[in-house]
Amino acid sequence: MACTAVRFPAKQDRFICIYPAYLNNKKTIAEGRRIPISKAVENPTATEIQDVCSEVGLNIFLEKNKMYSREWNRDVHYRGRVRVQLKQEDGSLCLVQFPSCKSVMLYAAEIIPKLKRRTQKTGGGDQSLQQGEGSKKRERKEKEVTSYQHQVCGTTVRDMNGVSNLY
Repeated sequence: MACTAVRFPAKQDRFICIYPAYLNNKKTIAEGRRIPISKAVENPTATEIQDVCSEVGLNIFLEKNKMYSREWNRDVHYRGRVRVQLKQEDGSLCLVQFPSCKSVMLYAAEIIPKLKRRTQKTGGGDQSLQQGEGSKKRERKEKEVTSYQHQVCGTTVRDMNGVSNLY
């Protein structure tokens, strides 16, 4: 006899999986991108996908230590997987506007660039100041080294590249 029982996906293992690589415009299709490059986002993170999906009202679950199998970079920034519930236990859609996995991915890719952490530009001016201070320290150190060389060795000759040659 054939079993005609229908599985009702309500457990977390039946949720769809969305990896950041699916939405990344830096990836090729062979590397795992699943949406058109014109709609993809630059380097999305799993937490950004989680924020977008939870904001809409989807039931989600973030797995931070999961890695996409085609991701060659093992950095923490590229880790993470978001599980999203599309259907309820009876088989009906949770939200009518998201009938498929692709619709969720396209929506997330549309909203992620509008997130606050994407639109705020923090630390841009501070970095240039820090670089300037670093170069000043470097110049000061070079002056100290050359003056020390003059005191100890007598004369120092620099070639065209700025390399010191002691004579």
